[in-house]
Amino acid sequence: MKKKNPYLFKAKNVVTPRQLTKAILDAYLSSQEEAILGNFLEGLAVYICSRSFNGRKSTGEGFDLEFERDGILYIVSIKSGPNWGNSSQIKAMRANFSSAIKRYRQNKQTGKIEAVNGCCYGRQQRKSESKGDYTKLCGQRFWEFISGNPNLYTDIIEPLGHRAKERNDLFLGQYELVVDKFTGQFRQEFCNANNEIVWEKFAQFTSAEQPQKLSQ
Repeated sequence: MKKKNPYLFKAKNVVTPRQLTKAILDAYLSSQEEAILGNFLEGLAVYICSRSFNGRKSTGEGFDLEFERDGILYIVSIKSGPNWGNSSQIKAMRANFSSAIKRYRQNKQTGKIEAVNGCCYGRQQRKSESKGDYTKLCGQRFWEFISGNPNLYTDIIEPLGHRAKERNDLFLGQYELVVDKFTGQFRQEFCNANNEIVWEKFAQFTSAEQPQKLSQ
């Protein structure tokens, strides 16, 4: 809650403590889901490439996968989607690629080396795939690149849903219990006797020079 914007919730006409608690929890879970799924897809890509082209998890800083094909060593930084970073993060990726290529070229047994930014979903126009010092491949093009299978990007959809309903039902049961618990805590700290949100208290908690201390 300390990082949340009370003015935004008020402007969106959030009325009840449960509405506000649920909105905060949902935003947190959404960010966690993206990170968890990103890590899963990265691991899946490494595994698929290991079976297709003897790819391996990279130990180099800033990239995740390396494999050889047709006499070329590819070093790959895997991201979830095409709009994954700002200019500073892209600059850092480029620096990591450059350092890795220099290091590999010190080994005279290494031939041509190419750097790739692979994105698990999305689309990149072919004419803009080349970024000069690296190549950006998204969605179908990325999954085909690491597997040789042009249909892999759709083939992996169904297995991802395996037992999804069962797990989702279990999650929803636990989710409702957590919402109830957090709503009760929020009422105690930030609501009046009529169960109305006292927005001044919420603003003080997030923004006052001397933040309000919560009861234990």
